Amino acid sequence: MTNATVEKQLSPAKVKKDHYALGESKYLGLLYIAPWILGFLVFTLYPIVASLVLSFTDCNLITAPGFVGIENYTSMFSDDTFKTSLTVTFEYVLLEVPLKIIISLMVAMILNMKLKGINFFRTTFYIPSILGSNVAIAVLWKFIFQSDGLINQVIGLFGAQPVSWFGEQFPALMTIVLLRVWEFGSTMIIFLAALKSLPQDVYEAAAVDGCTKVKRFFKITIPLLSPTIFFNFVMQLISAFQEFNAPYLITKGGPENGTYLLPMYIYDMTFGQYKMGYASAMSWILFIIIMIFTALTFKYSKYWVFYSDEGQGDN
Repeated sequence: MTNATVEKQLSPAKVKKDHYALGESKYLGLLYIAPWILGFLVFTLYPIVASLVLSFTDCNLITAPGFVGIENYTSMFSDDTFKTSLTVTFEYVLLEVPLKIIISLMVAMILNMKLKGINFFRTTFYIPSILGSNVAIAVLWKFIFQSDGLINQVIGLFGAQPVSWFGEQFPALMTIVLLRVWEFGSTMIIFLAALKSLPQDVYEAAAVDGCTKVKRFFKITIPLLSPTIFFNFVMQLISAFQEFNAPYLITKGGPENGTYLLPMYIYDMTFGQYKMGYASAMSWILFIIIMIFTALTFKYSKYWVFYSDEGQGDN
């Protein structure tokens, strides 16, 4: 029976009332999401479009911006500070992302065991993710790694010489990396949820066949967890490229720009030298870099990410 036949059997008043109710519910739904739409337009879409426009101008936040074409983009090729900050950013991402993924997976494996008081440890390991972005934690981290801080005091107990964490480029960068790796709680929780959903019969069959725990981890656990690893990798990759708070609060970009990440340079160009046009151009370069790495990750994921429904046809 078609809708037209049904409408003929109904009274005109009933049909009109139903149509009115349907239209009312549609507009009511739009009204509910209107705050989000307004926030997206004002605080997300408009700044994105504005930054793209400003990247082709000489905007300095004081005088009216003038169109300069691609001058801001070509200037980056001769900007040594931009090259240094971009290199440091790549180094930071290369160190932070794999370390965080590996450690969070290892801890998730341990917390997936049936141990006494395991819920307490799960909560304890998750707490750093809540506190890590706090300014106070970054300041505390700085005091822990200073010349007479807690880390060097512990090193001194073993008779070793204290490390100048903020005096050399690589140790200074590692302090930032360790802070973010310390915040593995959210990534760990995702891994833990995935581990709990793995089919146990596969492990039982592998154990019967004499497969060792190490082989089971690399031949069963890792392939089954590959979609979760892929998700965490992409999220951490995007987050690492945008790192700003930790180096700004702990090292101020030093020593010798050894922790001067690209977001810090963008911030200094904007609010330090008032070169909004140049800063906007660098922001778009950073955006393009993130998009390229994310796209490459998706492209090559087919070689190492395996889904449970792959190869299954429709019945």
